[in-house]
Amino acid sequence: MSSPSAPPPGWYPDPKAPSTERWWDGVSWTDHRRQPGAAPAAPGDFGGGRGRTVALVVAGTALVAALVTGAVLVLNGGSGDDRAGRPRTAPSEPAQSSAPSTTAPAPSPTEDADHVTDQLNGITLPVVDGWQKAQNVADDDVLLTTKGTYTCPYDDGICRRGTVATHTVTNADGPDLKALAAQDASDAADRVYDTDAVGRRPFGGITGHRVVAARQLAVAGRVGYLVRWKVRTTVGPGGYIQSVVFPSSAGSESLVAVTGTLDAGDKAPPLTDLDTIVKGIRSAGEGGGGVGSSIGPTD
Repeated sequence: MSSPSAPPPGWYPDPKAPSTERWWDGVSWTDHRRQPGAAPAAPGDFGGGRGRTVALVVAGTALVAALVTGAVLVLNGGSGDDRAGRPRTAPSEPAQSSAPSTTAPAPSPTEDADHVTDQLNGITLPVVDGWQKAQNVADDDVLLTTKGTYTCPYDDGICRRGTVATHTVTNADGPDLKALAAQDASDAADRVYDTDAVGRRPFGGITGHRVVAARQLAVAGRVGYLVRWKVRTTVGPGGYIQSVVFPSSAGSESLVAVTGTLDAGDKAPPLTDLDTIVKGIRSAGEGGGGVGSSIGPTD
């Protein structure tokens, strides 16, 4: 039953497409639409012969009832107004509160704006100052990016000064975390600073690299290994590539790689941001600790 303030059933301008009319059943919008000026059929008259016959019978009954009501009003001196003395007119548009909502749902109150979660690998990463949760990126593995973009210095395109991605390590030949981290760093260097997935060379290619860090460390309570490269590029100041490989605490405890990239220019965030992000990695839903939690960095 519609509320006292709801408009009566009828054709009204469609809130989603004002150039068409939509049937309001007195409670909510239906899926029936028509062009303005079309025959004033109710939704029940969209069928074949039986539907039209029923509609005609109903219309005839309504006409007889209207004639009888008119006769009674004339005899009583009525003017056709309602009991409050006001003419009954349909509102210009249906009550907005009953129209279907097009507003996106509000974020969950439990959503953590300060962390991003890799559900597959069961880890969370902190969102540090100057960084944000990834938006409008082509690589689904990228979870964090620095804020803002700039035009790549060589091939046309959009570059970001820093990214952090996570992925499950597959096709591992063995448990040598150092070798796996070095291979992941090499792959990331080629992808970011040499030739990207669509064949562009944002920095004109890599001219060389050197290892600036290689050490064992604890990540989310697990023993992991970090490898960091400084790469030189044909154009621009080059950048840093960092890969950290460690066993996940989720599921089958597969190895996971957290790969960070950061430009070496003055406009880029400090390199210590990558250290802060790695130190802040936690098992999803847990507070850290466990195997390897007491391991410190070693050169």
